Amino acid sequence: MSVPMTTLRATRHGALLAAALTAALLAVNAPPPPAARADSGPGVPADSKPPLKIDANDPDLKIRSGAKLAPGRVLDIKSVVETDNGDERREDTNVNVTFALQAEVLFAKDSAKLGGEANARIRAIADEIKKQKTTSLRVFGFTDNLGSAAHGLVLSKQRADAVQRQLAQDLGSSAVSYQIRGYGEAYPIADNSTEDGRKKNRRVEVSFPRSKS
Repeated sequence: MSVPMTTLRATRHGALLAAALTAALLAVNAPPPPAARADSGPGVPADSKPPLKIDANDPDLKIRSGAKLAPGRVLDIKSVVETDNGDERREDTNVNVTFALQAEVLFAKDSAKLGGEANARIRAIADEIKKQKTTSLRVFGFTDNLGSAAHGLVLSKQRADAVQRQLAQDLGSSAVSYQIRGYGEAYPIADNSTEDGRKKNRRVEVSFPRSKS
């Protein structure tokens, strides 16, 4: 059965009309786009806003009557200098100077006897102590976490003692008091799960107050 041409034209016309009405309704019901600022340009969001203005006379921003500002203080600034191979580190703050020497630089493996290179390293620290004119020294020994904790405590103390004796010799008759401690594997400064980390943790630290002059 054939459909008259007039019927096909009417059907096509109705479909086009329905599509146009649908598009018009969607356009009417769609939310309006955000208003663009007059000064919007490339890279500036259309809905960006100017910075919030602050009223300098707002009473909430003023110190109440009778209140005082906290006294000013100097922040403790830290400076750390380390040799390329990491065998020596110097740390300076406003208060203290700390030298850390890796155990391999000072001692043979599992030994507390100073090696040939150790004397020159310790002498350089003694020179800095004289320069700072300090009268109080802390000499602390540390190990990695290999072996027993008890052995690490003993070895770290023996190594701290060895460094202190050499410092006392280099400083001569200077009136200096010493705190000597062996902390074993406590207070690591690196990851003990790697050899590089363990090497940094095996160390002797010498620290003293900075000169106030």
